[in-house]
Amino acid sequence: MAAARGERLASIDVVRGAVMVLMALDHVRDYFGDITDVPENLATTTPALFATRWITHFCAPVFVFLAGTAAFLYGATRSRGELARFLFTRGLWLIVLEFTVVHFGWILSFSAGVTFLQVIAAIGIAMLALSALVFLPLRAVAAVGLAIVCGQHLLDGVAVEPGGFWATVWGVLFVRGSRFDPPVLPLVIVIYPVFAWIGVMASGYAFGALVKLPRERRRKLFVRLGLALAAAFLLLRGSNLYGDPVDWEAQDGAAMTVVAFLNCAKYPPSLCFLLMTLGPAILFLGLLDREPGAFGRALATFGRVPLFYYVVHITVISVASLACYYFRSDVVYRAIVNFPPEDYGNGLPVVYAVWVAVVLLLYPVCRWYAGVKRRSGSPILSYL
Repeated sequence: MAAARGERLASIDVVRGAVMVLMALDHVRDYFGDITDVPENLATTTPALFATRWITHFCAPVFVFLAGTAAFLYGATRSRGELARFLFTRGLWLIVLEFTVVHFGWILSFSAGVTFLQVIAAIGIAMLALSALVFLPLRAVAAVGLAIVCGQHLLDGVAVEPGGFWATVWGVLFVRGSRFDPPVLPLVIVIYPVFAWIGVMASGYAFGALVKLPRERRRKLFVRLGLALAAAFLLLRGSNLYGDPVDWEAQDGAAMTVVAFLNCAKYPPSLCFLLMTLGPAILFLGLLDREPGAFGRALATFGRVPLFYYVVHITVISVASLACYYFRSDVVYRAIVNFPPEDYGNGLPVVYAVWVAVVLLLYPVCRWYAGVKRRSGSPILSYL
């Protein structure tokens, strides 16, 4: 049976919900873990710490990729002009949200003197780009997305003279840690360079056409595509020929060698990083393309309200960390990664316990909002 026009694929909500839940683990580790332990530092990390970080690497790529897919499905019942307007206005809204509500959620203050271009703003900028790309034929959008994702490393050696407008543009597109001082914001530090994410979203948009295929056909296609991308990751990463700015090397012991092999660049996301994460995600989209059980339905609840979940979970974790250190020391600290107290940090068991508590707390809230969104049908709620 062919996929219905405008059909909402349950497996997309389940997979997106799963990565939203994992996202909370990463942010709980930021707020409650020991910030002196850097998971990607091979000299000091442990397999358990790295695995806790690595499993959350799926979040941003899947989130961005499926945002592109959702855009395609949204546009299936609308004109290209309507889709472009929606993407453009939603992209602007996400950028504003990043530098206001999300910024406040991270530090519980508007007066830090610095803001960060993180994943929500990067998605917003990618949507602005996609709002123009949707006027191209679908194959052209796919070609642009794949060219960016696969060809990005051809630009690794390019150097741009600092200072001026084009240096700022280059920094936003390619350079983590680059800074610029816009007239209406405090100093902005780029955490998520956006060029590769534009390619991920465009690729996700083209992937949406596959979602419209009959179920049995798309399930087989998703499984084969996911396995092919995972195999491509193993071949590229194993060869050290192309796909990541840092080669891997054998370490002392099998576990740390695996850590080195999987330690791919996220900022910006390398080709190997994207193959490593999107391959298994697409595989699971195929394996889970059926009526979900109770656990799958719970995950899908989060997946139906991803932006709402993101904003709320950041604020909840931030407030919880502040309360934690208030009760421990009778001093209100801004207990976050940027301004930790001297005795800041807990081991992984505490991190995992807090993570489970946060997810359980957010489930009824997200279920309530998903119901409001479903019953209302208001186009305004599609922006959150």
